[in-house]
Amino acid sequence: MSGAHFSAAWLRQREPFDSSARDAAARRLQLQARLRALRPPHGSPTRVIDLACGTGANLRWLAPRLGGPQQWLAVDHDAALLRRWPERLGLAPGAAAFGAPLRFSGPGFQAGIVRQQMNLASRLDSLPWHAAHLVTASALLDLVSLDWLQRLVAVATAARAALLFTLSVDGRHIWSPADPLDTAVAGLFGAHQHRDKGFGPALGAGAITACRTLLQAAGYRVFSAASDWRLDGETDARALALQRALVDGIAAAATEQSPASAAALRAWRQRRRALCHTTRLRVGHVDLLALPPGLAG
Repeated sequence: MSGAHFSAAWLRQREPFDSSARDAAARRLQLQARLRALRPPHGSPTRVIDLACGTGANLRWLAPRLGGPQQWLAVDHDAALLRRWPERLGLAPGAAAFGAPLRFSGPGFQAGIVRQQMNLASRLDSLPWHAAHLVTASALLDLVSLDWLQRLVAVATAARAALLFTLSVDGRHIWSPADPLDTAVAGLFGAHQHRDKGFGPALGAGAITACRTLLQAAGYRVFSAASDWRLDGETDARALALQRALVDGIAAAATEQSPASAAALRAWRQRRRALCHTTRLRVGHVDLLALPPGLAG
């Protein structure tokens, strides 16, 4: 991955809202019950590949729900984010040098972790797919191209690995109260999401549909559920801060997409920021779980 870069501060800011959204989706997906079917027999570890893992939020949420002994290969192009793992796992800073194994455990689970820096755009095929029981990624699919997604599905399904892709955007931004320019801004922002993020022309809000189609064609059973962010700027200071960050980011992307609309977009941004403390925003995401043929669950 080379075109999209996310700061550790942004990943930390969104994590509590990601977790709440994933909790709601997990109940609808019957996720824990279905994940239990992945566990190998006789206490052997469940082996997981975590793509574009950032600072480890996916593992921190998923490992307790997966349960039992686990082995994780956590892959990202950004070495600076990978170096944040010890502190984000509650370990002393520098507890393990970059590249050294880490351990993360809690009631009912123990996870051994290997971090690997890798450009997933060019080296996807080099991962140990046939060793994996589960391939997972969070907030990744909408950044990738159809060609890259086809490659990912091909190698993962050839290995008969299960797949869990969470927090893929679906294009919905529901503002309350509304602004007359919301729909136009959403259109420009959605168009910007199709730009190349390092994997070729990005799928954006069409990612989940494309992924479901590919996996069903491979004979997989596919389950999906909404995992929307719900941000109430009136009652939650963290939601207020995230709303403001989203308004700034959406306005910047829309302006880049349509420079001729810059004046109108500046006005939209000013109105939206002024209203954030009384605004409720719902940002649409989808979680997808896919199980290989013959797997119970």
